[in-house]
Amino acid sequence: MNTNLKNDENHLFKWATKGLRFFLFTLLGLGIALVLSKVLGAVSIAGIILSAALWQWLFRIAVILFCLFAIAMIIESWR
Repeated sequence: MNTNLKNDENHLFKWATKGLRFFLFTLLGLGIALVLSKVLGAVSIAGIILSAALWQWLFRIAVILFCLFAIAMIIESWR
């Protein structure tokens, strides 16, 4: 058993990973809701999911998550 290893956890990386997981679950849920609304004929729900405002917010969240991962990688490689 090697006891020389440090157990320094990068909390920013853990938060970014958790955020990415929930972001992907959100995208999966939106995809399922879009398919079901198209199949069942709920045009208003499909219109909300396909709206530009929703996709702008999703793009902003994706950029923020990418920046968090980049910062976490820089911090981790700096150590």
